[in-house]
Amino acid sequence: MTELGSKANPSSDQIKIDGKLLRLPSRYTYILLHKPVAVVTTMSDPEGRATVATLLGGLRTRVFPVGRLDYHSSGLLLLTDDGDLALRLTHPRYGIPKSYVAKVMGIPAAASLERLARGIRLVDGTRCAPADVRVLEARDDKAWLQVKIDEGRNREVRRMFDAIHHPVDKLRRVRLGPLKLGKLPSGAFRELTDDEVRALRAAVGL
Repeated sequence: MTELGSKANPSSDQIKIDGKLLRLPSRYTYILLHKPVAVVTTMSDPEGRATVATLLGGLRTRVFPVGRLDYHSSGLLLLTDDGDLALRLTHPRYGIPKSYVAKVMGIPAAASLERLARGIRLVDGTRCAPADVRVLEARDDKAWLQVKIDEGRNREVRRMFDAIHHPVDKLRRVRLGPLKLGKLPSGAFRELTDDEVRALRAAVGL
């Protein structure tokens, strides 16, 4: 290729790097993993911590996490080798909603939840997009909340609640767009159904 911006058709063109022919997978792999706490959302870790790759056992296909969950959070994590889908699911332009269940210290007042609904400014000065927060249960100076956001900034949910002085004690992602965690046990994984794949791709216009 000598012209910037040249395009190739992978179904009819041969694409080589250093003389090695690249081949498209005959079928993409889509994995839903219930990430436990104390597992790193990477395929390898120089510090020797447990990674999501550890949980995938003998899976032969090389897949990569779509976005990330921090070390202390659990829940739904999608892994795939479908680069187009992964890019769109993580790009802010597509605004794919993500839902969490958060246990926070203290019981947030209605005014604090309204601040989150309007979009709150974080300690570092950045402003979050509006979040949909609903109280599921409140007792013993703790609250369980359902949190829905359309962004995916680093540790965004935790930073939002730090900003209203109700730090997150536990955080679990339960939904990514149309994809639900359901009753999948912690540490377990499964392949997506064809219907789930179609719904995800439709959500990002593929």
